[in-house]
Amino acid sequence: MNDTAGPSEAETTVLQSALRGLACKCPRCGEGKLYAGFLTLAPRCERCGLDYAFIDTGDGPAIFIIMLAGAIVVGCALVVEVKYQPPFWLHAVLWLPLILATTLLPLRAMKSLLIALQFHHKAAPGRLIDRAK
Repeated sequence: MNDTAGPSEAETTVLQSALRGLACKCPRCGEGKLYAGFLTLAPRCERCGLDYAFIDTGDGPAIFIIMLAGAIVVGCALVVEVKYQPPFWLHAVLWLPLILATTLLPLRAMKSLLIALQFHHKAAPGRLIDRAK
């Protein structure tokens, strides 16, 4: 983590951190941009100077989105199949746009939410403890 945290960091609640994340803003100040591209992180916050090198969300955002989108799309597809029994080409026409919408649209916000929560809880890589025997 960055050790140059300002005094407002200790006063930030989990809800404030989550809202900063959903807004794709800096997890410390809540004003600077988090992204330089669609999913490419900026090197640091242009407002408070927080270095974003500590950020490592891994596959977490994608897994959450896949699970949510899968539940929505599969549920809708099952209802349509049982009720109307459309041909397979119509399933493709119906569900491919829904899959794209439910995976790509929330991915940016989910990634920044996990980044903000990682910053709020001061998450760091695990370390082995040296135990004296």
